[in-house]
Amino acid sequence: MFRPIFGSFAASLAAGLLATSSLAAAPAPTKPAPVADLVKAVAIPYSQFTLPNGLRVIVHTDRKAPVVALSVWYHIGSKDEPADKTGFAHLFEHLMFNGSENANEDFFKPLETVGATDTNGTTSFDRTNYFETVPTGALEFALFLESDRMGHLLGAIDKTKLDNQRGVVQNEKRSGDNQPYGLVEYAQLEGLFPPGHPYRHSTIGSMADLDGASLEDVKNWFRAHYGPNNAVLVLAGDIDAATARPLVEKWFGGIPRGPETPRPAVAVPTLAAPVERVMHDRVATTRIYRNWTAPGLNDPDAVPLDIALTIIGGLSSSRLDNALVRQDKTAVSASASLQELEKVSLVEITANVRPGVDPKVVSARLDALIADFLKTGPTADEVARAATREVAGRIAGLESVGGFGGKAVTLAEGAVYSDDPEKYAKDLAEYAAATPATVLAAARKWLGRPALSIVVAPGERSAADVASAGGGGGNARGLRYYRDPKQGGAAAPGASMAARVTPPGPPPAPKQAAGPARSAPPVKPIDDLVFPKVERTTLSNGIEVVLARRTTVPTVRVAVQFDAGNSADPKAKLGTQALTLALLDEGTKTRDSIRIAEEQERLGATIGSSAGMDSTTVSLFALKPNLAPSLDLLADVIRNPVFAPAEVERVRNQLLARIASEKTQPSSIALRELPPLLYGPAHPYGIPFTGSGTEAGVKAATRADLVAFQQAWFRPDNARIFVAGDITLAELKPQLEARFGAWAPAAGVAKGAKLFAMDRMARPSRILLIDRPQSPQSLILAGEVLPVKGTDDPLALTTANEVLGGGFLSRLNTDLREQKGWAYGVGGYVRMVKENVPYIISAPVQTDKTGASITAMLADMKAFLGPQGITAEERERTINNAVRSLPGSFETSGDLLGAIMQNALYGRPDDYYAKLADRYRALTVPQLDAAARKVIDPSRLIWIVVGDAAKVRPQLDAVGLPVELVKPAS
Repeated sequence: MFRPIFGSFAASLAAGLLATSSLAAAPAPTKPAPVADLVKAVAIPYSQFTLPNGLRVIVHTDRKAPVVALSVWYHIGSKDEPADKTGFAHLFEHLMFNGSENANEDFFKPLETVGATDTNGTTSFDRTNYFETVPTGALEFALFLESDRMGHLLGAIDKTKLDNQRGVVQNEKRSGDNQPYGLVEYAQLEGLFPPGHPYRHSTIGSMADLDGASLEDVKNWFRAHYGPNNAVLVLAGDIDAATARPLVEKWFGGIPRGPETPRPAVAVPTLAAPVERVMHDRVATTRIYRNWTAPGLNDPDAVPLDIALTIIGGLSSSRLDNALVRQDKTAVSASASLQELEKVSLVEITANVRPGVDPKVVSARLDALIADFLKTGPTADEVARAATREVAGRIAGLESVGGFGGKAVTLAEGAVYSDDPEKYAKDLAEYAAATPATVLAAARKWLGRPALSIVVAPGERSAADVASAGGGGGNARGLRYYRDPKQGGAAAPGASMAARVTPPGPPPAPKQAAGPARSAPPVKPIDDLVFPKVERTTLSNGIEVVLARRTTVPTVRVAVQFDAGNSADPKAKLGTQALTLALLDEGTKTRDSIRIAEEQERLGATIGSSAGMDSTTVSLFALKPNLAPSLDLLADVIRNPVFAPAEVERVRNQLLARIASEKTQPSSIALRELPPLLYGPAHPYGIPFTGSGTEAGVKAATRADLVAFQQAWFRPDNARIFVAGDITLAELKPQLEARFGAWAPAAGVAKGAKLFAMDRMARPSRILLIDRPQSPQSLILAGEVLPVKGTDDPLALTTANEVLGGGFLSRLNTDLREQKGWAYGVGGYVRMVKENVPYIISAPVQTDKTGASITAMLADMKAFLGPQGITAEERERTINNAVRSLPGSFETSGDLLGAIMQNALYGRPDDYYAKLADRYRALTVPQLDAAARKVIDPSRLIWIVVGDAAKVRPQLDAVGLPVELVKPAS
């Protein structure tokens, strides 16, 4: 039955829900492991030392895989920039990937050669970092690269590199601005921070400042802030301090100290009075924002305030979600979050208004809910659920040694921001110790102040809003990702603002490391991947179970996969599958949607659903101490959905809002439009690749249709269960048998079937232009269907495409990004599906280069497929990367789960990945060239361009292909 979650509000909400549903007696919930016990499982032992030049080095040993994560954090970010040189930290992050004096080539080239994974760099308000995970044998080589760009960079930077990366950054900026709500960040920063405040400008900077950056400007920026004494180096993985220290001393020890970067106090401003503003954008849904500043991450209020916001809008059963989305049904989504920064933090609460509802009504209700929370506070259960979610997420993230949130990053963040690598442990202890009183006190203190209120409504962007962006686009919260190979008020009276911290006058002379010229050390032998043993069993009803064990952290991942997918969606009612899938966790025979959400939160579990073109998956992440009740919940969601009429209508409205939103996003517009052109509307793949269906289909689907789809496709004789994590097959099978072994298909319902057959319609190459006025960038998407199936295991083709379009150093990306500077990123992909695979090209490019970009890509492809095939160097680099990156690609239980599921989907043997290295090595240049030339034909590509037609059409007419101005059909 319904369980109240907080005071009188819960009672009214319960009454509203129970009026439309009747639940059978639910089983008593199992008591989850206490948060304090979960916290004890989170530990990252480390050693540390500091070189005489000030470089702080932290080492964590984790021998689970022969890889080491490197993370270098420079304590310098956009808040440290002078007012007229915004974007310098971010621009320099780009330049530091472009080669150094003793390794003067794009750093992705040597890193890919040694098989690095999780290679990236980011810039925020407070720091710039670089990280990669490398095979153990390549550790010294990676240390050489990182030390060379720290101590030997300036001689390799010239105006050509600066101009190129300036263009890349500006296209990254345009890409951010081109998204719906893409200008909001500028309004938030300008509204919350007064002029002169270090956090007032976006990390990505303004177009004018980027244009004005001279070569000497950027070199001076480096000289002032990138010394070893302003950096932290973390090594985590197959390494120990005794081994690490001499290597670090060898490569970093000769780099002289740099100047000390000033660290002035930064005020947390408070608005003198509430500020309200209305913006317009090409959005489908009106979004309401409430924003405040808050103290930085080292403040005692940071943890309780984060818990408060999680309860307000971060949990699946949050106050806002329960009230606005479930009860009132006036919003299609709501959220609340705390973006913690070093000196200040940013509070954001949002509600996406359901189309047709008066935003003023939702705005008033939103304010009332916030006020109610500040009056009555949270319950102990809410605090515990929020804390459990945080701890579970941290446990999951720490399975990785590197990447965006692994052990290396965690230790580095604590060292840089808090002078304490164990800051994470102290934070988690605070989460476990939080009480309703401490959470309420922090919420009242910081959310009780005047708010910045922004409403973004559908319409044309104003000239003032475009101007406030500085002529380009930004990234939410100033965080900027470099690449992933595999997210006006005034200060209170008397508030003091910190001045910009870059000192005036010329910086010191360029530092140079002592000693002779440096050369890269040899890469030591790198072992091939040892893939874990794959175990199998069968439940009594015939469901196959596949297990890959990984005991690094006490978690278990379960995926129940059905042979369905978007290709099973009924053509007459596209969106039936998406609607069915979304409703699985919105109510069962014994649990309503709130109880399902609450139980997951108490257990630290996450149940999710997803669909590819060929399969549908319902997955579970569980903490091992809470596995049994988590499996109970998973089984109930899969086996007993009730599709309550009220819930069907609510979720239908959410899905319709999602489709409307997709039609405002450049990439989604193209992904909806292209597939029917490639496959034809009758083919199972000839549907929007977004998987959401069509507006007409979602509106037409009845509850009976959803029940029929679920019974035909989500059934035991169409399912397999995949598991990865800290569990044995002997432990696992009885638990799965108890929950799924007696599951039987619905009586008299036949299993679903799909028919794949290409029609014989001609599909000539042409350009379809979709007008999107005010777009600062054009989104180009092109595709063709290849005479190859995913079940053919086209390894030579996908490997050859790494050279053409798949990798960062591919021909397409190198040309349009690294050489021409017309795009932030360009790629060509063999999109894997079981039947005929499509080849897809994606290129967001600056508007005035739209036509030239298509011409350039066609020329690149024709050269690659003709006289300028794969070179011996490209083959060696690509094969080395493919082979050497395998150990780092299967570090986590999530990686393993994905691998065994892919093997099953494409009919591969269990030892597929164990034998993959030898298959890569056997590929020759002629084989790679032949694989690509046989099936890829640029003269068959169908092009979609989403952009400002008035500016783009003349360019497209000059390409030499037929051009059609069309409106989106779906």
